[in-house]
Amino acid sequence: MTDDTAPLGRLTKAPAPLTRTSRGPWVTAFLKLWHDRAAMAALGVVILVVLACLLAPIYADHVAHTDPFHSNLDGQIERNGEMVPVLEPSTEGLGLGSTPIGPTWELRGFFLGADNQGRDVFARLLYGGRNSLWIAGASTVICLFFATLIGLAGGYFGGRTDWILSRLLDVLWAFPVYLLAISLSIVLIAKGIEIGPITITADSLWLPICIIGIVYVPYVARPIRGQVLSLRQSEFVLAAVGLGVPGWRILIRDILPNVTTTLIVFVPLLMALNMLTESALSFLSIGVQPPDASWGTIIQDGQALLYTRPVVALAPGIAIVITVLALNILGDGVRDALDPRAKLRLRSA
Repeated sequence: MTDDTAPLGRLTKAPAPLTRTSRGPWVTAFLKLWHDRAAMAALGVVILVVLACLLAPIYADHVAHTDPFHSNLDGQIERNGEMVPVLEPSTEGLGLGSTPIGPTWELRGFFLGADNQGRDVFARLLYGGRNSLWIAGASTVICLFFATLIGLAGGYFGGRTDWILSRLLDVLWAFPVYLLAISLSIVLIAKGIEIGPITITADSLWLPICIIGIVYVPYVARPIRGQVLSLRQSEFVLAAVGLGVPGWRILIRDILPNVTTTLIVFVPLLMALNMLTESALSFLSIGVQPPDASWGTIIQDGQALLYTRPVVALAPGIAIVITVLALNILGDGVRDALDPRAKLRLRSA
């Protein structure tokens, strides 16, 4: 029944329309990445590897009670209720030399056995992982910094600036990555780097960091330059130029935020490449120098023990494979979350 006594002209209030709050692009990308099971599993693996390597001093000092950077030729360890030497006398051939103790599978010491110097392989593996991750991360930051500067300057200003920067990139691009990295390492490993007040010694970790960070700059600067060239012709940039906004302000406030997603996608992929490059240089003795260690140097230490104690070389190799694979899977997930068009382009191709 209708209420006939209601005054004329009285309007009933219409229900408010249902509005759906829109998420920002960063929240949307994070949710896509969160629902990517493979990427989340890879991120978990990377976090576990990082945490394990950060706990290296605790394991060496308070659990294994060993110094992984000093020789332990006459050391002993308790095994099955009796003390046995870390370097066991060889029983093959003439009985000359010694063989390192094998894995004990006990965290109290020599979990993965010892190397030819009697040092705890597991402790060295954790310490070496710290250096490998640090070199990969720092060189990634250096590479992205210089690549962003070159890409922004060349793509936005164009003309002579773009020509000079492009030719410099072409010079670096002409050399294969590993050949250029090996050549720079051989030249600089003897005397280090001296640029004004900045001095980097040959045994410093900053030497492989700088070398690896430089050799990959062209591979990052080119895509950034191409993206900046496209953004330079966009309407909001042309409007800012028409209003007389300074070029540096357009670069920082308008162009750089639109390039940030590309830089984020490059981070895990570059870290994986840089870790492989560092391991190769260290294996050739032109990367991390003693007394420091990395996964590449540990593989080199275990090369002579492949037939007697293969775990010395296999353990860091497996660590490299797991970490690099996790970083690549994470990089693919980040790319799909931040740049969905990339996945569509791959499908159409």
